[in-house]
Amino acid sequence: MALTREQMAQRVAREMQDGFYVNLGIGIPTLVANYIPEGMEVMLQSENGLLGMGPFPHVGEADADMINAGKQTVTARTGASIFSSAESFAMIRGGHIDLTVLGAFEVDVHGNIASWMIPGKLVKGMGGAMDLVAGAENIIVTMTHASKDGESKLLARCSLPLTGAGCIKRVLTDLAYLEIQDGAFILKERAPGVSVEEIVSKTAGKLIVPDHVPEMQFA
Repeated sequence: MALTREQMAQRVAREMQDGFYVNLGIGIPTLVANYIPEGMEVMLQSENGLLGMGPFPHVGEADADMINAGKQTVTARTGASIFSSAESFAMIRGGHIDLTVLGAFEVDVHGNIASWMIPGKLVKGMGGAMDLVAGAENIIVTMTHASKDGESKLLARCSLPLTGAGCIKRVLTDLAYLEIQDGAFILKERAPGVSVEEIVSKTAGKLIVPDHVPEMQFA
């Protein structure tokens, strides 16, 4: 069975390390804030000028003036700092983000990412993604493995306008966790109940399948 959005966020949260400064993109990445391991010190950063973002507020506790870059209401943890978006982008462009989690429309075997434009469709636009992929060394992409029409989003070469070239090394989809190396996707983990055959059938780009592919474990 494909992972839920919440399970995808849980799996990405396992990539956090104590002391990390982390930027979470719009969509599934924002949910990661709710699953940071207890006792781990991680500072979440938002392009609109918030460092120290907390989990989403409970119903009735939202502050309409406290929002992330996707205009969702958020909380601020103890020790948070609020500053201008110019300073926020200086932090991003200066390479001070330890981990970036982004959504995408397409990723290919060369580590290219397309995440900002679909010709003929209204989407939210670039946002800070181009700066993030240029300024961060450690990026995880989270997205569905295939479109609603069943078309693979893991390609030999991206067909949409690129956000960044050669910058993606890890991808978590609703079916699998993969790494990108030497012009191929390498299957590292599969979602519980999802077969290797299904992942192969829904991956258009070159896919390397090890002899043993473990299932992701969730409590």
